[in-house]
Amino acid sequence: MDLDVFVSTHRAEWDRLEALLNRRRRLTGAEVDELVALYQRAATHLSAVRSSAPDPRITGRLSQLVARARSRVTGTRKASWKDVARFLGQGFPAAVYRSRRWWVPTAILSIAVGALLAWWVATHPEVQAILGSDEDLREMTRPGGQYENYYSSHPAASFAAQVWTNNAQAAALCLIMGVFLGLPVLYVLYLNMLNLGIGVGLMADAGRLELFLGLLLPHGLIELTAVFVAAGTGLKLGWTVIDPGPRTRRTALAEEGRAALAMAIGLALVLFVAGAIEGFVTPSGLPTWARVGIGVVVELAFLAYVWVLGGRAVRAGETGDVEESGRSAEAPVVA
Repeated sequence: MDLDVFVSTHRAEWDRLEALLNRRRRLTGAEVDELVALYQRAATHLSAVRSSAPDPRITGRLSQLVARARSRVTGTRKASWKDVARFLGQGFPAAVYRSRRWWVPTAILSIAVGALLAWWVATHPEVQAILGSDEDLREMTRPGGQYENYYSSHPAASFAAQVWTNNAQAAALCLIMGVFLGLPVLYVLYLNMLNLGIGVGLMADAGRLELFLGLLLPHGLIELTAVFVAAGTGLKLGWTVIDPGPRTRRTALAEEGRAALAMAIGLALVLFVAGAIEGFVTPSGLPTWARVGIGVVVELAFLAYVWVLGGRAVRAGETGDVEESGRSAEAPVVA
């Protein structure tokens, strides 16, 4: 593309669009039609310039014109309860379902690593010696010790809020840091599995694994699932940087980034449920089978929610992205 020729050819259209946007009086019907037509052409021109001859000055002007025209054409839109219902019933489960080929293998491999680390800690006294002295380890694993009292050491409400905040930050970190080729996500996952493996290994060596799992599983199933979903989405975002597929890298990152942002909001709700279970159910006086049963039911309900509602939404064309009116205009261009 010869940028100078392109600008000379279309400058009059851009000037006319700007004049219509600056007009203070109410536009006539013919002027509204002209505004819409010029807006569509400017969106195509912006896509062409970005694809073939990205000039900061021209791109800046066209971006501003397209944004102003879109706002004028579509009007200001306020969020409503209908949007919330759509997000929870279609957008969020669809985004999780679409990412299943990333987060399901992530979950399987992470659990395998955690189990391997637990076995290593439980069967190797020299590893335990690195973790702490015999007295420290006995204090952690004894009846009424640190592991057992952890869940009842604070008032339930404040503990649930603290847990939710910490887990939401970990999930958000996985989603945000995924753009750095996914490497920080792998580090966050490893730290989580290391901490889990150490706890399981030490309690197994002390002969108190059943008690520990009874404390861990009620909230841990849904909590770890949320972390795995965030990590898988982060890794998918990182891979998009490497291989955007048939889309341009800019478009691919924009689409996957918006889906990841929506995922962060949905996972915050999931982790709120996990925090509530950890704060109120885990330290309760319910028998172990009842506490674990609650965790299993919540986990199965989430998986059914993703596979049934999410699968149905994806088959209907839902991607988890924002509605089309809120996306940047894109147009195919032949170089």
